[in-house]
Amino acid sequence: MAKLPGVTLSSCEKPMPVIGMGTCSFPPADLETTKTAIIEAIKAGYRHFDTAFAYGSEKPLGEAIAEALTLGLIMSRDELFITTKLWSSYAERDQIVPACKMSLQNLQLDYIDMYLIHLPVRLTGTVFSMPVEKDAIEPLDVKGVWEGMEECVKLGLTKGIGVSNFSCKKLEKVLAVATIPPAVNQVELNPTWQQKELREFCKAKGIEITAFSPLGANNTKWGDNRVMDSDVLAEIAKFRGKTVAQVALRWVYEQGVSLVAKSYNKERMKQNLQIFDWSLSEEELEKISQIPQRKGVTLASILGPHDLVLELDAEV
Repeated sequence: MAKLPGVTLSSCEKPMPVIGMGTCSFPPADLETTKTAIIEAIKAGYRHFDTAFAYGSEKPLGEAIAEALTLGLIMSRDELFITTKLWSSYAERDQIVPACKMSLQNLQLDYIDMYLIHLPVRLTGTVFSMPVEKDAIEPLDVKGVWEGMEECVKLGLTKGIGVSNFSCKKLEKVLAVATIPPAVNQVELNPTWQQKELREFCKAKGIEITAFSPLGANNTKWGDNRVMDSDVLAEIAKFRGKTVAQVALRWVYEQGVSLVAKSYNKERMKQNLQIFDWSLSEEELEKISQIPQRKGVTLASILGPHDLVLELDAEV
C-alpha cells in the first residue's frame, strides 16, 4: 500500500494524512468490534484515526494501536496521526488539561497529534443523554478555553490544536485571542453541503478543513442518504467505473481539504483509499456544484432546539 498523501498544518510539525478513519458509530459499536475494525484499517493503509471522548472509541483505539505494535503492523506509534476532541462538559479553562490527560489514558498514549474543541458551546455538569436541558448549555468562553488548549501544547500533551463545528464567526473569535492559531477545523462537508464560504475563509487564514460525514453519515441519528442516493454522483460513478462513495470522497479531496470517513467494512475501507490515481473532469465538477445544498448535521438535532444552539446553526 502506497503511503497516503499528507497535508502540512500550521503550528503542527507533523503532516496529517489526507484521509483518516472515523470511529464514531451509531448506535455505538462494542469495544471488540471497533478494535478489530481499526486493526483492519491499519492493515489497509490508514494512518490517521479520528476519535473523541464523546464517541466512546478512545479505549478501543488505544487497544488497537497497542496490538498493531505487538503484531508489527506498525513499528512505532509515531507512524500514526491521532485526533481526539475535548468534550463540551470539560470546556472550561481549568478542566482542559485534565480532560486531555484523561483521553491520553484512554488511548494509552504519551501524546495526541491533534486535539480539537468538539463543539462551540459549554455544557454544565455531566451530560448522560441528548438532547440536553436549555440551562445545561452556555456560550463558550473562547479566551479561557483556548488558553487551556494552548497549555496542552506547551505541556507536550498534544502536537497541535484546533476546533470542530466552528463557523467563520467563531473562528474569528479564536484567532483574536490565539497565540497558537487553530491548525484544523473539522466540519460537515460533502457534495450536498459544500461549505464554500467557510472553505475560502479557512484557506485565507491558514486553517486546514477536515471533512466529517463526507458520505452523508447514512444510518445515523444525524445523517441521511442524500449523498449515497444522489443521481448526479451515481451517474458519474457509473461512467467512471467507480463507487458513489469514491466519487464523493474524490470530490472532497479535490476541494483541497482532508477528510475522515467511517467504515468498519474491510472492502469499503480499501475502496475509500482508492481515490488518488484519477480525477474528476471540469464538466463533472460543474454538475456536482449544482447539487442542491442542505446542512445535515445540526447542533439542534443533537443538543435540542434551544435559542443559543439555533443561533449557532444559523452561522456560516
